[in-house]
Amino acid sequence: MLNWDEFHEDDAPTAEAKPKTQPQPSKAAAPADDAPSTAHRDSDYQPVESDRLARARKSLEELDVAAGLEELEMGAARIEVDDKKMINARADLNQLVPFKYEWAWQKYLDGSANHWMPQEVNMNADIALWKSQDGLTADERRIVERSLGYFSTADSLVANNLVLALYRLITNPECRQYLLRQAFEEAIHTHAYQYCVESLGMDEGEVFNMYREVPSVAAKSAWSLKHTQSLARPDFNTGTPETDQELLRNLVAFYCVTEGIFFYCGFSQILSMGRRNKMTGVAEQFQYILRDESMHLNFGIDMINQIKIENPHLWTAEFQDEVTQMIIEGTELEIAYARDTMPRGVLGMNAAIMEEYLHFICNRRLAQIGLKEQFPGAQNPFPWMSEIIDLRKEKNFFETRVTEYQVGGALSWD
Repeated sequence: MLNWDEFHEDDAPTAEAKPKTQPQPSKAAAPADDAPSTAHRDSDYQPVESDRLARARKSLEELDVAAGLEELEMGAARIEVDDKKMINARADLNQLVPFKYEWAWQKYLDGSANHWMPQEVNMNADIALWKSQDGLTADERRIVERSLGYFSTADSLVANNLVLALYRLITNPECRQYLLRQAFEEAIHTHAYQYCVESLGMDEGEVFNMYREVPSVAAKSAWSLKHTQSLARPDFNTGTPETDQELLRNLVAFYCVTEGIFFYCGFSQILSMGRRNKMTGVAEQFQYILRDESMHLNFGIDMINQIKIENPHLWTAEFQDEVTQMIIEGTELEIAYARDTMPRGVLGMNAAIMEEYLHFICNRRLAQIGLKEQFPGAQNPFPWMSEIIDLRKEKNFFETRVTEYQVGGALSWD
C-alpha cells in the first residue's frame, strides 16, 4: 500500500506515465487539498439554529427545576453508615461507600475471584461416554437428563427473581452489588446447562421444557415461581409489616429452599457420578455451580438474619411457624424428586439414603436462620459433598482426587 510518508521523487512514475516538466499552478489556481484555505479560516460561519437544537437548549435550561435534580437532592448531606439498612432505607442507593455490611462486599469480591465459564471444561470424554451404547445405565442417563432439565429452569427462575423482585426492594448498595454478581452467575449456570445439552447432542426441546412435562420437576418450579409473583408487581413496595414479611418469605423461598434444598439431590447425584469417573465434564461444571450456589445461600442467610436484627417485629412466632412449614414443604418436594430420579439404587445411593440427607439439609437451613430443627438425629451420608464445595476453582476435583475417592465410592449403599 502506498504510504505518503515514504514517497520520494525518485520513485515517481516514469516519463511514459508522467511528463518530465510539471506546469506550475497559477496564482488563481485552487490550493492543494491538504493546504488550509484562507477563505475558510477567515469565514464568519454562523450555524443556523434548527428547531431541534432550540428544543434541546430549552430542555437543558429547564433541567434545574425538573424531577431529575429533585431526585439527586442537590446539596444534601453526605451519607452516614448508620443511614444504611437492608430494607426501607432512605440512604442514597447510588453511593456504594461507606460500607455498612463488610460481609456483603467480601462476598462480592469472593464471587468475582471465582469466575469461570462453561467452555473452560473439556466435554470430549462425556460425549464419547454418552454416545456409547453401554457407557451408562438407563438409571444414570435418567439422572443426567433430569438434572439438566430441572436446573436449566431453576437458575432462570432465580435470575428472574433477582432482577424483577429483589434488586428493587433491597436498599443497601453493597448487597445490591453482590446481587448483580449473583445474577451474572445465574446466567453462567444456565449457559453451562445449555453447553452440556448441546455437547451431548440431547433433545433441547425435551430438556428445556421438562418443567412443563415432568411432574417432579414442575412441582419444584411452580413452588418457587409463586413466591416471585407478588414482589414482581410494579406496584409492590415494602414499608409495612405485611409487605416486609412478604419480602422475607421470598428470601426464604429462594435462598433457603430453591438454592438451599431443591439443588442438593441433583448436585449429589451428578457429583457422585463424577467420583466414579463418569460424565466428568458435566460433574466438573456442577462442582463449580455448587460452589457458586453455596456462596449464594450464605449471602441469602446473612441478608435474612440482618433483616431480622433490624426489624425484630417481623419475626413473630406465627411467621416463624410459617417459615418452618415452607422449608419442610421444600424438603418434601425434593424427596419426591429423589424418588422419581432414583426408582432403584444407583451411584452408591438410593431414595431412602437421599431422604435422610435432605432431612439433614433441612435441619441445617432451619438452624441457619434461628429455627428449631425438625428431624432430630438426621446425619449426612455424603460427607464428601462438603469437600467438593470447599475446593478452589483451579483445582479439578475429578482429576486430582479421583484415585482416593474411587476407594470410598466402592461402598455399596444400595
